[in-house]
Amino acid sequence: MRTKITALAITLNEEANVKQYIESLAFADEIIFIDSFSTDATVSIAKELGATVIQRPFDDFSSQRNFAIQQAKNDWIVFFDLDEIISPELVIEITKTLSTPCSHVAYKIKTNLFFMGQHIKYGGWYPDKVIRLFNKKNCRYNGKAVSETLQVLNGTVGQLTSTANHFSYKGFDNYNQKLSMYSQLQAKNLYSKNQKPTLYYFFIKPFLHFNWYYFFRLGILGGKAGFIIAYVHSFAVFKCYLQLWMMYRKIE
Repeated sequence: MRTKITALAITLNEEANVKQYIESLAFADEIIFIDSFSTDATVSIAKELGATVIQRPFDDFSSQRNFAIQQAKNDWIVFFDLDEIISPELVIEITKTLSTPCSHVAYKIKTNLFFMGQHIKYGGWYPDKVIRLFNKKNCRYNGKAVSETLQVLNGTVGQLTSTANHFSYKGFDNYNQKLSMYSQLQAKNLYSKNQKPTLYYFFIKPFLHFNWYYFFRLGILGGKAGFIIAYVHSFAVFKCYLQLWMMYRKIE
């Protein structure tokens, strides 16, 4: 008997991506969106196309993803972002992998990052390998507010050969807002751990972050896009500690 699959996603104002995303997941036996009260047509489009939508206030990425896992009827999960394109080759490989007894409980999938219309091959962005296919009985997200990773509690992790394309850039303002949200979540996490925002974190750490990705990880070979992505991510580090500093001083 064919292994049944649940496709999960967390969403907020993703109306531009919903149709393509659901159509690419036609192989899944159920599709569930955990939506953070989108104000656009995300929910209505998803429901029209047959997805189940559960709305839940967003607290952090790990909590949202773990909540999604709990809603799945099936053990095997595919968990992609709405701005990731699932190729037909990847669909075939996923279904073929699950058509026989699996030797692993989770599988990493390589993703190609596209930023400002360019495939980012340098700076440590390629290839990005993330677990996107897993058995929910053996896996949970690690509890981090941002940069959450899936922890395999029991079993081994395999690797699929097909790739997905990640189009996270919708415009500079949108991308910057996304990084600002990540910075704020990270600041809240550090505040809960009593981390103090010293001068090192304000000035040295963002500088080191930029140099690591732009020079040591060869982001410089990516041209203007390589410089910009290294810069905005290092600036996001600065904003994280600025927001942490503001929290300690009760500044809105």
